[in-house]
Amino acid sequence: MTIMEMLGQSGVLAVLGMSVVFGFLVIMIISITVVGKIMQASGAGTEAVTAKAAPAKTGDNAAANAAQVTAAVSAAVNEYRKNN
Repeated sequence: MTIMEMLGQSGVLAVLGMSVVFGFLVIMIISITVVGKIMQASGAGTEAVTAKAAPAKTGDNAAANAAQVTAAVSAAVNEYRKNN
């Protein structure tokens, strides 16, 4: 087997592999779109909660909020470490 034959086979294999991946991605996009339309038609997606942007906090309110967030994250990390 010559170098040119090996390069030809590797090129065919590369094109075939990329085609398979592209085909899978197309099928996945189509199926996700169809499932999304089915969910939307059935009303299953209406429970989604949309968050409003909170106004910027300044001064003591921002410091208190940062302290609360830090405490919540610390508690979550401690709980995770305790359970795992």
